[in-house]
Amino acid sequence: MKKTLIPLLASMGLSMFLGAAPSLAEEVEAYRETKLGLYVTATEAHELMQENDRAVLIDVRDPVEIKFTGFAEPTDIHVPWVLADRDNFDEEAKTWPMVKNPDFEAQVKAEIEALGVAEDDPIIVMCRSGATRSAPAADVITEMGYSEVYSMTDGFEGRKLEEGDSQGVRALDGWRNSGLPWGYEINPDVAWRQAD
Repeated sequence: MKKTLIPLLASMGLSMFLGAAPSLAEEVEAYRETKLGLYVTATEAHELMQENDRAVLIDVRDPVEIKFTGFAEPTDIHVPWVLADRDNFDEEAKTWPMVKNPDFEAQVKAEIEALGVAEDDPIIVMCRSGATRSAPAADVITEMGYSEVYSMTDGFEGRKLEEGDSQGVRALDGWRNSGLPWGYEINPDVAWRQAD
């Protein structure tokens, strides 16, 4: 298993990449490095999980997002980083705003401890596309004292197609598009439940 210490985007040269396509430039701007600097692609994450049965996969996406896009079968923990604020529709944006899950740290800590995860066990954090949620969530887990926390750089859905009839659809790389085990059925033992 190859540990990706520098994201693919950086290795291509940021200025060259930003000029490639507007949709990809937006993703580069959204990318956030982690404190530990540990990154894996979905394929590398799966390989790590096959090689080390102590490796843990944490999905930090909103439950509704998972319902409509799918669920990685080997997910061990599901705690959303942000949640759609269903009480406050944004008329201007024509959608519901996303707000940080105020209980993220306590919830993910409880789940990690319930699984008996050791401080040096590999923890892989996955969001939709590998940037604005998995990286900061990985940093929070690192601050809890865990030393091998990876941000999955291509997330569950991967990158957007740049051309064709499906332009803009996330259909490149990512867990779902890499032939890794996933489905629409959500494991009830892993599914996140809002605290009372």
